[in-house]
Amino acid sequence: MYKRTTIRNGILGFGLLALVLGNAPGLRAQVSDYGQKEMGQVSDQSPALLNKVQIIQKLNAPLPLNLQFRDETGRTVTLGDYFGQRPAILALVYYQCKMLCPEEMSGLVGALKMVKFNPGKDYNVIFASIDPTDTPPIAAQEKALYLNQYGRPQTAAGWHFLTGQPSAIQALAAATGYGYTRVPGPDGKMTQFAHASSIEIVTSEGRIAQYYLGVEYPAEGLQSGLLAASGGKIGSPVQNILTYCYRYSPLLHKYSLPIVRIVQVACALTVLILLTYLGINFRRDILNGRSASRRPVTRKTAIG
Repeated sequence: MYKRTTIRNGILGFGLLALVLGNAPGLRAQVSDYGQKEMGQVSDQSPALLNKVQIIQKLNAPLPLNLQFRDETGRTVTLGDYFGQRPAILALVYYQCKMLCPEEMSGLVGALKMVKFNPGKDYNVIFASIDPTDTPPIAAQEKALYLNQYGRPQTAAGWHFLTGQPSAIQALAAATGYGYTRVPGPDGKMTQFAHASSIEIVTSEGRIAQYYLGVEYPAEGLQSGLLAASGGKIGSPVQNILTYCYRYSPLLHKYSLPIVRIVQVACALTVLILLTYLGINFRRDILNGRSASRRPVTRKTAIG
C-alpha cells in the first residue's frame, strides 16, 4: 500500500513542480509584457543608465570641506563645520526617495543603536541630499523621524541633514566616488535619481577612512571603524556589491527591476517548497512501509 502512496505522491509532486516550472517563463513574460506596455522595456539585465551609478572607493581622499550647504534649520554651513574634533559618518541620499534611501537610513540608525559611542560627542552623522529640490523643511522632517527612531533625543546636535545647490552636491559626490543620475518620474516632472547605497566613515581631518555598501551595516564594524577613524587610520576597500535604486513605475509606484527579481525569487521559493514537501512525503512513506513489514502477522486457528 505504501508503494502506491509513494508513487501517487511522487506523481503529484512532480506534476506540481512541472506546473510551476512550466509557468515560470510565462509569468516572467507577463511581467515583461506589462513592463513594455506600462513602463517601457523591462529586463533582468542592468540597464545602460546603471553604468553611471557606481561607487568608486576613494580611501584616504580628502573631502572638499569648503563646500556650502544648508542644514535642517536653513542655516548656511560648510562641510568643514562638522570636522576637526571628531570623525563622521557620511551618507548621500535624497529625502524624497520612496524606496532605497529610507531603507539605507533606517539600516544605519538601527546599527548605530548598538554602537556605544554617541553622536555629537564621539562622532557626527551627516546626511547630504543629492536632490537640489530638497529643502530645509523636508530635511527637518527627516531629522525628526530618524532621531525619534534612534531614541536618544539628547544626541540631536550630532545629527545633520544637509541640502545644497547642484554644484556643491556634484562636488561632494565626485569626492566620495558616488555616482548617480536623474531618471524620469511618473509624471515626467517628479525628481528621481538612479543611485546605489553606501555610507562612508570619515576621519576628523575629513579624509575617507572606510566604505560600507548596502542597506544593512554591522554595528561592530561601524564602532571599530569610528574608533580607527578617530585616530586617523584608513581602512581597506570592501567588496563592491551594490544595491541599486532606480526606474519608477507610475502605475505600481514601484521600481521595475525589483518587480522581476521578486517574481523570480517567488518562483524559486515555490520550487524549493515543493521539493521539500516531496522529500518529506517520500521519507514518511518509506518509514511507514518498513514499519508495516516488521509488524508480526497474527494467524487465526479455526476450532471445530
